[in-house]
Amino acid sequence: MPDAQAQGGQVTGTDRSLAADRLLFEVLHRSGRWPVVYAVTALAGAVVELLLPGALGRAVDLLVTPGAGVADALLLCASLVVTVVACDAVAVLAAGSGGAQASRWLRRRVVRHVLAVGPAISRRFPAGDLVTRAGANTEEVGAAPEALITAVALLVPAAGSLIALALIDPWLAVAFSVGLALIGVVLRAFLRETTAVATGYQEAQSDIASRLIDALSGARTIAAAGTEDLETRRVLKPLPRLRAHGLALWRVNARAGVQAAIVVPLLETAVIGVGGLRLAAGELSVGELFAAARYAVLGAGIGSALGYLNRLGRARSAARRVLHVLHEPAMAYGEELPPGEPEASGHDVPRQNGPGTYQPAGHDGGRGRLELRDVTVRVDGRPVLRDLDLVVPGGAVAAVVGRSGSGKSLLAAVAGRLADPDEGEVLLDGVPLRRLSRAALRRAVGYAFERPVLFGSTLAEAISVGRPLEAAQTAAVAAAPDPFIRKLPRSYGTPVDEAPMSGGERQRVGLARAFAHGGRLLILDDATSSLDTVTEYQVARALTEELRDRTRLIVAHRAATAARADLVVWLEAGRIRGRGPHEVLWRDPAYRAVFQVAER
Repeated sequence: MPDAQAQGGQVTGTDRSLAADRLLFEVLHRSGRWPVVYAVTALAGAVVELLLPGALGRAVDLLVTPGAGVADALLLCASLVVTVVACDAVAVLAAGSGGAQASRWLRRRVVRHVLAVGPAISRRFPAGDLVTRAGANTEEVGAAPEALITAVALLVPAAGSLIALALIDPWLAVAFSVGLALIGVVLRAFLRETTAVATGYQEAQSDIASRLIDALSGARTIAAAGTEDLETRRVLKPLPRLRAHGLALWRVNARAGVQAAIVVPLLETAVIGVGGLRLAAGELSVGELFAAARYAVLGAGIGSALGYLNRLGRARSAARRVLHVLHEPAMAYGEELPPGEPEASGHDVPRQNGPGTYQPAGHDGGRGRLELRDVTVRVDGRPVLRDLDLVVPGGAVAAVVGRSGSGKSLLAAVAGRLADPDEGEVLLDGVPLRRLSRAALRRAVGYAFERPVLFGSTLAEAISVGRPLEAAQTAAVAAAPDPFIRKLPRSYGTPVDEAPMSGGERQRVGLARAFAHGGRLLILDDATSSLDTVTEYQVARALTEELRDRTRLIVAHRAATAARADLVVWLEAGRIRGRGPHEVLWRDPAYRAVFQVAER
């Protein structure tokens, strides 16, 4: 699984641990008042438990004293027991509510950040890994406040028992201190080892989730090919690694449990043994010995912190994984676009004689002018697009062609700022896309994809996405989903989940959404691949004739699409090999071979 690094250098293990601990404390703060309620009730219960052995010891002394009244002592003991039970009940409620609130806050933060980073994050983290980090890992981090408060609360009985034993007899406190120090060593080692092993376990879980999502996305292909067994083995390939980390976690727990099981009884035995000697010497009463035994058991209860430290260790490991996502830089946004054609300046004047300029007839470089200047984009450190210089005049139709892997979709992503270039700059109407506000960018640029995801409760909302209904219907007529939408019983009011749509019909709705937006630039990334011939012709005519007020950038796989464009950009190995009218480029056999391979 990928590890994000802080910008500007390597991240050490200590830095990651400190950052994870800071996130845990922030989650604690975001849990609202519930951690306070939990802490108060847990500490109150711990204090009452400290009072209980003394009360029981006094009751024992009264019971062995002839003629002494014990009713009040027994009533006090019963009251203390009821108080402990009530504190435990409230603590359970507070822990669950606080954990749920913390998990919800962190999960919302992670999801928002993932969406703010944009599609580029999928190059760093597989989909299944992101789902695991935003789901199971945030849940584990959300459980940290309860584990942390409980671990701290367990110190109260231990410290209180030490003080109480010192008050009863200093030698009892000495014996107790030695055992308590040994328990502390066991717990510290356990937390360190659990955090380290939990990381590998969580990464193996994410690997399986990623493989399963890939398999589900290709379920039809797997069924058609009859490769279910092969795919099952591929998805479950990380199981041995998951088992190894699971066994390592079990061994850590078992070893710590055995150590605690040895140390805790020895601690109790040492205190009782010393107490017995002091009783025989006449320095302790029977009730004091009973109270000392109870304090030894109560103080040794810190050994039960193993379970909570296990959860805290998993939470620290999960926090690291969540931070890897949160450290991915989100896109920054700025200003609005100019209302019309930008004024010519030394920075914005088209380079008419430069290598990136081709001026189609009938286009004067007005509103919607797209420019890429020395753009380079790297994926995993490897340049996929290199040194691109390109100008698409306002109102022109530009087709991007090339073999598979030439960088067409990445160019489309960079052109509308679904991804930022590593070098160079992309401008729309003379304004760098990095400087535009999110709202301005999405008003100006509309996207349509091969497999669109439809948002909104109804088809009208899926197309309009905040625009008036009239705009949705106009766009639907141009993109051609209007006929089949009107045949539905509830027409545009049909819920998206209840609308029976083929791949081509869904693609048309996605096109309509792009047409309804994208006031200056439309980008179509293989967005007509599922359309029949007649519908594709209707959409192509709308693109070339009805949408002349905006620039259109189309990732094309068919020669007919390229032939209808004003400008063709021919990519090869991430570089622009040629640009110009389709009929001019068609004279090159290598250009013709691009379509012969694509359409064969």
